[in-house]
Amino acid sequence: MEEKKKKRRKAFVDTNDCVACGCCVKVCPRNAIEIWNGIMAKIKMESCVGCGKCAKECPASVITIQEVTP
Repeated sequence: MEEKKKKRRKAFVDTNDCVACGCCVKVCPRNAIEIWNGIMAKIKMESCVGCGKCAKECPASVITIQEVTP
């Protein structure tokens, strides 16, 4: 029987267009996002569960949720 690999989702930030507003930081239930040097959001991949709350809240629409292989 073939073993199914569970796909995981993670948030990714388009750092070129991020305005570091902090909206994503406020809604992240796992505290997986921080504003780095006051210029962009940075995702802590080990904490991110890919829930998508940050992507929905981002006013600049620069956060996407993507599937990653474990």
